Order: sequence, then C-alpha cells, then structure tokens
Amino acid sequence: MAWNVFKFCTALRGLGSIMILLVLGVVGVTYYAVVINNYGPGLEAGGTEALLAFFVLILFHCLLAMLLWSYFSVVFTDPGIVPPNWRPKVDEERGDTDPLTATEFPAELENRGIRFCRKCNQLKPPRCHHCSVCGRCVLKMDHHCVWVVNCVGALNYKYFLLFLFYTFLETSLVTLSLLPHFIVFFTDDDIPGTPGTLATTFLAFVLNLAFSLSVLGFLIMHISLVAGNTTTIEAYEKKTTPKWRYDLGRKRNFEQVFGTDKRYWFIPAYSEEDLRRIPALQGLEYPSKPDLDAQEL
Repeated sequence: MAWNVFKFCTALRGLGSIMILLVLGVVGVTYYAVVINNYGPGLEAGGTEALLAFFVLILFHCLLAMLLWSYFSVVFTDPGIVPPNWRPKVDEERGDTDPLTATEFPAELENRGIRFCRKCNQLKPPRCHHCSVCGRCVLKMDHHCVWVVNCVGALNYKYFLLFLFYTFLETSLVTLSLLPHFIVFFTDDDIPGTPGTLATTFLAFVLNLAFSLSVLGFLIMHISLVAGNTTTIEAYEKKTTPKWRYDLGRKRNFEQVFGTDKRYWFIPAYSEEDLRRIPALQGLEYPSKPDLDAQEL
C-alpha cells in the first residue's frame, strides 16, 4: 500500500514560529561573526584594511535590510484566498444568480472546466490549489514553505523570489568575506580571538556556504518557472504537456510576477498602476493563449 505523504503535511503546522526564530538565529550568528567579531574592529585599523571593512559592512547591511524586508513580506502577506461567493466569468455571462455547488452540478462543473474544492466546499479559480498545511485554497499556489511559515502564492510569490535573491547575495558575500578567516583555521599561524569568537566565525562560514549553494539551486529553478509562467505544482502537473496556455513569452511572463514598473522590480511591493493594470497580480484572472484555452486549468 502506497503512502500518501500529503497526510503528514499537517505536521508542518507544529513548526510554527520555530522556523522564524531559526532564521533570525542564523542572522544573529552571521551578524556577530561579520560585524562584531571581524570587520567591525577592522574599521579602526586604518588604511586599506579599514576601507575594505567599510565596503563589506555597507554592502552587508544593505543586503541584510533587503533580505529581512523580503522575508517578512512573505511571512506576513496572505498568499491569496478565494473571495467569498467567487464565481467564474462563464457563469456571469450566462446570467446565473445562484452560486454553483458540487452537490447540484458535479458533472456539469467538470464538463465545463470549472474546478471545485470538496475540502473547502467552494469553486476554485484558475491555477488555484488546496494547501494541506494551511487547510485552504491558495490562489496560484506554488508551495508551502516551512522557512516562511506560509504558503507561497499569487500575492507573495514575488516577495519569495526576492527573498531567495537577496539571501543568495548576502550568504555569498558572507562566505567570501569570511573565507580568509576560515582558511586560517587550517594553518599553523596563531589565530587571534577567544574560542567563542573563533567558533562563531567557523559556524557562520559553514552555514552561509551551505545556504548560498542550496538557495542558488532554488533560485535557478524558480527563474525557469517565472520564464515559463508556471508554478512548482503546475510544472509537476503539466510535465507531459508540450505547450502551456499561460506561457506568453519571457517578457510578459516576467511582468505577470514582477509588474511593469522597473522601480519596483527589486523591492517587495507593487505600484498602484501595476496592481490596477495587471489582473494576474490579484490572482484571479490570467491572460492565456486563445488556441490553448481548452487546456485544463
């Protein structure tokens, strides 16, 4: 008998804020190793060493600010839920006034391509999926991320991508800046510092190296998903489909996630004009190729 791993997804709820505290703990260890233990004192050395320390600290704090801004934007932004009494446009065009239910029209719903969630007992908009961890339907759901203790969906996917982007830059910077201090551990030279500060430097280097490599893999994967205007779930579901109805070309696919205003591309926010002009950013309507409209949503 095959195991259904999704039955155990509810166990992830128990992690709760523990993962947030873990992230903040890693940030704290890194901050101590880079700022307090190594490059902060370097500002008093003068000369080239002070200039290098100043550059590293400025870049470190800028990336850290963007990382935390993006991270907490993902944590506290609702990924998108189905509005109460939502109905697809096809029914509005027919002039129906009574909401559809699965018990009244189960076969008709499927034949007309209208999706229904039996767990939430409601209609599902295009690209919407039910999350077993949150226990609700999420608009354009990508996945449930334990690191942010939240689902990643239509309304916070951009913030999640920026979190990956700035995490990769920050962890790469920390890895490179602590590399000379890490190499010293394997030489016969005398190492200044207490056992505690040395252990913190060693731990910070190993953690940031591991995170930079792992996040790079996730970042590359999600860049390819954005380029094809798809999500992690959809990529799995349509793995045998040669063409994707929502693939509008790389430029338009990018705009479906990041908007058209370049000033907002690298911050976890959207311009009011983009929110008004691009329905996909609201998570309920998505432009598609007319010749592939019959493809399953």
